[in-house]
This record gives sequence, structure tokens and C-alpha cells, in this order.
Amino acid sequence: MLEGRRRTRLTLVLVLATLLITAACSSDDGTTDSTSSTGSAEEGASLTVYSGREEEFVAPLFEQFEADTGIEVDVRYGDSAELAATIVEEGEGSPADVFFSQDAGSLGAVAEAGSFAPLGLEILDRVEERFRSPEGLWVGASGRGRVAVYNSEALDASELPPSILDLADERWQDRIGLPPTNSSFQAHVAAMMLTIGEEKTREWLEGLVANGVRFYEDNGATTRAVAAGEIDVGLVNHYYKYEVEAEDGSLPIQNHFFETGDPGSFVNTAGVGILAGAADAEAAGTFVDYVMGEAGQAWVAEETWEYPVVPGLEPSVELLSIDRFVGPESQVDLSELGPALPAALQLLADVGMV
Repeated sequence: MLEGRRRTRLTLVLVLATLLITAACSSDDGTTDSTSSTGSAEEGASLTVYSGREEEFVAPLFEQFEADTGIEVDVRYGDSAELAATIVEEGEGSPADVFFSQDAGSLGAVAEAGSFAPLGLEILDRVEERFRSPEGLWVGASGRGRVAVYNSEALDASELPPSILDLADERWQDRIGLPPTNSSFQAHVAAMMLTIGEEKTREWLEGLVANGVRFYEDNGATTRAVAAGEIDVGLVNHYYKYEVEAEDGSLPIQNHFFETGDPGSFVNTAGVGILAGAADAEAAGTFVDYVMGEAGQAWVAEETWEYPVVPGLEPSVELLSIDRFVGPESQVDLSELGPALPAALQLLADVGMV
């Protein structure tokens, strides 16, 4: 079944790459006016959200939004990369009003295809520039640091390497796991290609494969495999330790953060954008304003284990500062992840991961 999902994912990515090239060839100069307003919808309105965020994770936020605004939300859940490909393929006929993505790479793919409408500066200016599209087409809603979750009964913290590249060393034979079809991992590979280059990234991936890296369906499954002792280390987003423990109880797992400046020290962002063909742009604007406003960011801070991206709010658990992820190698323009994603997926296919 996993092999079938890999083939499906590669097909979708190749479709997305073709659509992006077509869109780029037929678009204008690509400039946008990022000063347009998000608007305010009347109660009784409705909107359709394509959500790459998992239902069990974000459904409470949608319910809270409906209760607070009176706007009905119809949600289509799916993998962020697959939803991005769907949006681009659907074009102006897409029923989606909003794309709520798990990662910036998928947002960038939709932006590259010209499928987003510009957001207003009153929304964009709420976050640092690194957490938004330079063209004002999408905005980050929460920060997601990449880490190595490890089994604390099998390893001491001092045994973890300072660089993610060291995990390709033969001493990690049969000890590493990751979810190759997960969009967050794929976006991280794209970020590595942008910072250390395709050749070094390929060498690292090939080293993992040669070491017998184990593949899992998603971040949660990878984290549970670490806790169960199937593997010693898993490459996931930082908050999965807390999410899995909230469901399963205390586990022998800890997060390892790679050193600042390392290609493993990377922070991505979940985020939102309004589709250019949104049937109800005002309702869509109200949703984005809500997610990026006091209620939505308080939800991130209090109900999740992610980093709020609007200044003044702290995460619900004690984490390394989000600024810890900024360095000469890890600081990548998140808007570049979308255009880089097809090449990253092709590289993963070349080494046999998808």
C-alpha cells in the first residue's frame, strides 16, 4: 500500500511541475498589489477550505471560527502537496476559497501557479518577513521546527550529532526512520537543496538509504516507532513528541535540535492563502484575519505545540526560541520552496524514497 502511495505522490508532483511550467509561461510579469483588504463577511456566509492540516488537529479551530463568526466552513482534508496539485489543476474552477497548508512549499507551489489573490498589508505585517510571501500571496500561521526525535532509553543526548548530515554515517545503520511521503519532510529536502545544493543533499539521502533507513507513513508513526524502540532516531516536526504523548502518555522520547546554521536546523511554517477565484472573498478574508488574529494565534499558543508567529505569544510548552532556527545554512526564503518542490520530489524518487 505504501508503494502505491509513493507512485501516486510522484505522479501528482510531476503533474504539478507541468502545470507550474505552463502557468509560468502563460502568466504576466508576476507582480502583485499586496495592499488589498481581506474584507469582513456577514454572518450566514460560507466558504470552502482545502486543508493540508490534519482533521483531528485543526477541526477545533474551524468549529471555533464558525461559532465566533457565524460563517459555515466546508473543509476538504488531504495532504498539502496533493491539495496544491489539485488547486493548480482545477485552476479558476476550483471550489476552494482558502488553502490552509501544512508547509510553505505547498503554498509556494500554488503561488507560483498564480492561483492566489494578494493579501492586505494589515495581515502580512503581523509576522516577520520570513514567514510570508514576498509578493503578499500567503502568510504563515504557525512555526514548525525540524528535529530528530530520539529514544532516550537507547541514546544519551550527548550521542546525537550536531549536524543532520552526520546521520548518513554508517554508525547509524538501521537506526534512522522518516516519513518520505510527508510534505514537511519533502519541503525540508527542498530547503536543503536550496542551501547546501543538490549534490550534497543527494549524497545525504543516498547515505540514509545505504544505511537501511526505515520509512513510515507520517510523523506520528515515525515518532511512535522511536518510542517503541524500532528505530533510535526519527526525522519529524518538533511538536510530534507532544502530540503523541498527549494521546499515548509519557514515552521515552526527546527532541534533538541540530546546531544553529546546520541544514537540519530548519523552521517551516503552516500558512494560509486566498484563492484568486474564491466564490466568497470576504468570507475567505475573514477566515485569514481570524487565523492571524488574537483568537487564531491564541489557539496556536494554547491548544497546539507549535510556535505562534505573531509577536507577543509564547508556545504552550518550553521550546527552543524560534530564532534558534536562523543561521547561514538554515535561513532559506520559504517562498522559494514551492518552485523547488518538484525537483526535491524527483530527487527523492531517484534515491528510492518515493
